[in-house]
Amino acid sequence: MPRPRADALRNRERIVAAAREMFVEFGPEVPLDEIARRAGVGNATLYRHFPDRNELIHHVVVSVMARTTDQARAATAEEADAFDALRRFVHAAADERIGALCPMLADGFDKDHPELLAERERLEEAVDGLMARARRCGRLRDDVAVGDLLVALSQLTRPLPGSACMNFDQFVHRHLQLFLDGLEAPARSVLPGSPATLEDLRRES
Repeated sequence: MPRPRADALRNRERIVAAAREMFVEFGPEVPLDEIARRAGVGNATLYRHFPDRNELIHHVVVSVMARTTDQARAATAEEADAFDALRRFVHAAADERIGALCPMLADGFDKDHPELLAERERLEEAVDGLMARARRCGRLRDDVAVGDLLVALSQLTRPLPGSACMNFDQFVHRHLQLFLDGLEAPARSVLPGSPATLEDLRRES
């Protein structure tokens, strides 16, 4: 098949970026016409790339996961200190609005799409590698697993679409830093329950 033209690719990227912003601000039911307007394209252009809402949501979710994976890999490659790398990733993932994915994964969303599963595996491997490195260096407590980190990230960065909490973002990085202080070894407390593994998360999804 012929490769898409450069301007078509740019339009597609603008639509995905605008959709990501508006899903965070207003939730996944925001009118597609408003997304097209923010992206600076016509309605016909949006529907040519994304025939329906579920198709657009799928690409937004994959895009956020891919960008978050890239952040994890960059932190691993560029930070000499293992816990500094983990800290950098957690704050970068918050800026990617990874918590905004949860409200999108509703009925009708194909959670078993091969592209999504492949991107999820890349993300999980990258985060697991970050945590394993910090654990080997004695910087990360032993009683936490990658599931604990991903759940906490989701909870602490999930936006409140349409709410009156307009200054919510100013607290995210403060609360993430408190969470990170709790991850660092030596542990200051005994955690209830058992570490949340990736298998635990899959059983709940």
